[in-house]
Amino acid sequence: MIFPEDFLWGGATAANQCEGGFQEGGKGITIQDLVKGGSRNSPRMFKSRIEADQFYPSHQAVDFYNHYKEDIKYFGEMGFRCYRMSISWARIFPNGDDIQPNEEGLKFYDDIFNECRKYKIEPMVTLSHFDMPWSLTVRKNGFLSRDTINDFVRYTECVMNYYKGKVRYWLTFNEINFGILEMGAYNSLGIVQPEDMENDYFIPKSRLKRNRQQQFQALHHQFIASAMVTRLAHEIDPQNKVGCMISHITQYPLTCHPQDILETQKKDRILNKFCGDVMVWGSYPKYMETYMCDNQIEIEKQPEDAEILKNGCVDYYAFSYYMTNCSTIRTDVEQVNGNLMGGARNPYLKASEWGWQIDPSGLQYTLNNLWDRYHIPLMIVENGLGAPDVISPDGKIHDDYRINYLTDHIKAIGASISEGADVMGYTVWSALDLISAGTGEMYKRYGLVYVDRHDDGTGDFRRIPKDSFYWYKKCIESNGGNLE
Repeated sequence: MIFPEDFLWGGATAANQCEGGFQEGGKGITIQDLVKGGSRNSPRMFKSRIEADQFYPSHQAVDFYNHYKEDIKYFGEMGFRCYRMSISWARIFPNGDDIQPNEEGLKFYDDIFNECRKYKIEPMVTLSHFDMPWSLTVRKNGFLSRDTINDFVRYTECVMNYYKGKVRYWLTFNEINFGILEMGAYNSLGIVQPEDMENDYFIPKSRLKRNRQQQFQALHHQFIASAMVTRLAHEIDPQNKVGCMISHITQYPLTCHPQDILETQKKDRILNKFCGDVMVWGSYPKYMETYMCDNQIEIEKQPEDAEILKNGCVDYYAFSYYMTNCSTIRTDVEQVNGNLMGGARNPYLKASEWGWQIDPSGLQYTLNNLWDRYHIPLMIVENGLGAPDVISPDGKIHDDYRINYLTDHIKAIGASISEGADVMGYTVWSALDLISAGTGEMYKRYGLVYVDRHDDGTGDFRRIPKDSFYWYKKCIESNGGNLE
């Protein structure tokens, strides 16, 4: 396998899943701060106010807020060239639209970027990773209000100017295509219906009430915000590169029945291609106009929106990849779980303990398709295996299953590069253990570094490098040549 000499090897985290520091340093409340803990058998719950007797995982998470120097030192020891992380909007503007930014919050991230620089690690910053300031949800219903575009652009202008020269790689919205799914109304778009504010509802199992018209309208506002930010980033610093971030849940037809083929194409267009097409090409594809007409969805647009989208195309295409699913018109087939959505079981694939089908060949297939479609640099910014890691009697964490998973996926990336795809980097999900976004668990671990933190909130936060830590270090040292 031949990887480019400047290939961005690294790992990824998200503020709401690792940072903690709830309301420390002037931080405001985010939508994730109102989501209780959960598990596979006990889904996460949302309530419109924080209750003193309930456990909220994001309030401490894995306490990166107080351990970032130790953690970044571990990243440096592994040889990270890139650390994909997110800034919590509410740590900079506690209410989302404050007159002045929170200086303590700005300094916190500045310290992180300085620490990264010590180890020659390039930060890649996600500006909004499922943690909108709660105040914007309460007062404006998130991105359903066009006014929130201006709030987001103002926040972005602040951090891009403040960190000019320290951050060159930016992502606007994490897994933006989740905005059209059930969980996305709350997590991605910050929308809550009035009747939802009065009760508990399961997340992500669709108990939060949803409105398709509202979701597509709010998603349009995110497209406009992203395009405006992309253009602004280039004006602030010509060295800035801005990417989209798509959750790519690759679809296969379950059978060669023509209706399964068409069903797969339809689902793939809506779920995987739509957001990328808008953000890479700068306009809505014709197939989405047809879809919206068929589903009585009518987006309110401003006359200048078409030009904004066209002038704000992203520089690179970033995406998460965990598994593939099968699509079919049949309703009597076995279903499997997945990254916030499932599909029909593929009889040729094994699955993780959480039912996510493991398909490294699907990553090669996905990269080839994305390169053929867009011809801009690609980057896998999330890929990893959630598993119940345990400390062995020797005090170590032997996670050969994770090493095998990552090895096979990195080989697939190399194969795609050899076929011509321009792949700029790969950041493992996750750099260290953190809260699962889907279930709120710590039991489901992804990290290369173990964190002593558990579902009941116990643990002393000590860090222990796993076997995968040392394996990944060798991988990076050899630029992907040594995967043993």
